[in-house]
Amino acid sequence: MGSRRRSIHPAALTSREALLFEAGIKLGGIFHQYLGIPVSSTTAAALARSIEAAVSLQPFVEKVRVRIVPTRGGAVGPGRFGYRYVTAEMIDARVTLVDGSTRVVARLSYRADLRYPLMRVESANTSPRGRRAGGA
Repeated sequence: MGSRRRSIHPAALTSREALLFEAGIKLGGIFHQYLGIPVSSTTAAALARSIEAAVSLQPFVEKVRVRIVPTRGGAVGPGRFGYRYVTAEMIDARVTLVDGSTRVVARLSYRADLRYPLMRVESANTSPRGRRAGGA
């Protein structure tokens, strides 16, 4: 585990603990900010790139990948104004966060077997020289 130094967090967190917290914030933000936005097969990739660009501005983000699969949504509304909107089933997002020698990879993807958009930690690694998140 990383050493304990001054951080952006008032609690005494290691880099690993802080990055795990940050990963949850970023995936939760993707999920809750973008559900309901209009999407189609022709706009899904551009929407995904926009979400990636926005999330990449946040602290500790090394990489973010978002995939939106509009065909997983409900029926398209009738008529000229019919469209799908982003639903939990459509989103697959992975974030990689880094602080010094600590790296966390977390993912949001819909689990059909659970009927739930699951956020989970895929890996959380700290080298022996890990340091405290946002350390000063």
